[in-house]
Amino acid sequence: MFGIPVPVPRDLARAAANVRARIGSGGLADLRPTDSEVVDENADRTIRRFRSADGPGVGAPVLLVTPLAATSIAFDLRRGCSFVEYLRDTGRDVYVVDYGPVNFADRSRGFEHWVDDVVPDAVRVVSADAGGSDVHLAGWSLGGIFAVYAAAAHRELPLRSLTPIASPFDLRQVPLFATLRPLDRLFGPLTVTPFYRLVGTVPAPLTSLGFKVASVDKYLTRPWTVLTNLDDRDHLEQIEAVDRFMNSMYAYPGRTFGQLYHVVMRSNEFATGHMRIGGRQVDLDAIDVPVMVVAGSGDGLAPKQAVRHLTDLLGGAPTVRYGVYPGGHLGVLTGRSARDTMWPAFAAFLADCDDAGSDPTGPR
Repeated sequence: MFGIPVPVPRDLARAAANVRARIGSGGLADLRPTDSEVVDENADRTIRRFRSADGPGVGAPVLLVTPLAATSIAFDLRRGCSFVEYLRDTGRDVYVVDYGPVNFADRSRGFEHWVDDVVPDAVRVVSADAGGSDVHLAGWSLGGIFAVYAAAAHRELPLRSLTPIASPFDLRQVPLFATLRPLDRLFGPLTVTPFYRLVGTVPAPLTSLGFKVASVDKYLTRPWTVLTNLDDRDHLEQIEAVDRFMNSMYAYPGRTFGQLYHVVMRSNEFATGHMRIGGRQVDLDAIDVPVMVVAGSGDGLAPKQAVRHLTDLLGGAPTVRYGVYPGGHLGVLTGRSARDTMWPAFAAFLADCDDAGSDPTGPR
């Protein structure tokens, strides 16, 4: 009546089959986790190993660092579209560090907890488990920022390479923060700080809402996307898996949120290349291993220009690669296109670093 076309899938028979399968099984996606085993755990984190069934791992192991609030499901979204499954199937041993749910008792944990304790400890555990090997350290979103600062602060760590994925370092380039900054100048001190100090954490529903607000256009067009792609089972499985991920968010420790709030909203300190952590200054030009910086072409939370800024801060790295790949904030890590773009590029980078690491004249 209003002249708005109704989305119609191209293959109606296949669409009908997908609808029947969805109704009959309660879901289309295979959400079983990839087989893994716990290598080490304590009150702060759990480290899981995903090992190839074909024998000893090829090359140095990979350690994936999760951000706060998001669960490690991000690295193992669903069968057929799992980052850890892909890397494991290349013959490489993969490890993931997960922090578990955050509660009021964790309210005093700050940025230094992850940079000085959790990430360095995880690197050492992985290295020891892999027979003393160097470690390829990679992290997504804030996990990438943790990895970068841990590598800079602890040059003694046995690292082979470093890869931050969708990790913004110039927050002036993030539209969301540019919009919020004037409001922060007016109301921030009166609202945000008292809130996180009183509650102790940023509750999980709010962290989930934050991710959804950052990609609100996708949520508004979700019904249209589903109807248009009813005949594309892989697309429907991906939507299902992303919904599961969004509904699995954790809370944010209050002190860390407060630190990031001031660093991100007030000073844009990440963009300077140095930051005071644990009472001393940490400089990013201290990083002395090869780095691959990954950005998503459609990432609204970490736009490519905000991510690319890191490449200007890595004066001590022997090589720095920068790549823009299809996808938004989550999609560049584990979207359907990542299988044919970012994942192979990352695997090639790891192989190149392994080759260089075996050369006494190459990067350590």
